[in-house]
Amino acid sequence: MSYNETLERQYLRSIPQQGKVEWIGIRPKRMAEVYSVSEVLANPDTGLEGDHFKKSSTGKRQVTLIQQEHLDVVARILGKSEIPPELLRRNIVVSGINLLALKHQQFQVGEVLLETTGICAPVSYTHLTLPTNREV
Repeated sequence: MSYNETLERQYLRSIPQQGKVEWIGIRPKRMAEVYSVSEVLANPDTGLEGDHFKKSSTGKRQVTLIQQEHLDVVARILGKSEIPPELLRRNIVVSGINLLALKHQQFQVGEVLLETTGICAPVSYTHLTLPTNREV
């Protein structure tokens, strides 16, 4: 780690960041419909109860997050008033916090301590669920 990266991390940790959970969803099976829930149990070893990533064999991730601000930008680009979060197939939508700034850091969501392990690219079939400008 370079000297500048160390200073950046120290600076980010010194600034209190308060985000808000806007939405929670679980996917019982791969490619299955995403269900909105008001709360979910999180297990540090297996992930979210009822989600298909629970006990994921790949070990890449147990929980996926996206910023509400990013959903708002996608909606504007597509000429929509909003994008339902289940279309992007993430588990938790947060607002008021920069998820990219939390790369390789631990942070708390409710009572759960999470750690960012990397960026989660859009699923390969997102283009099939999002409306295009032609459909607006």
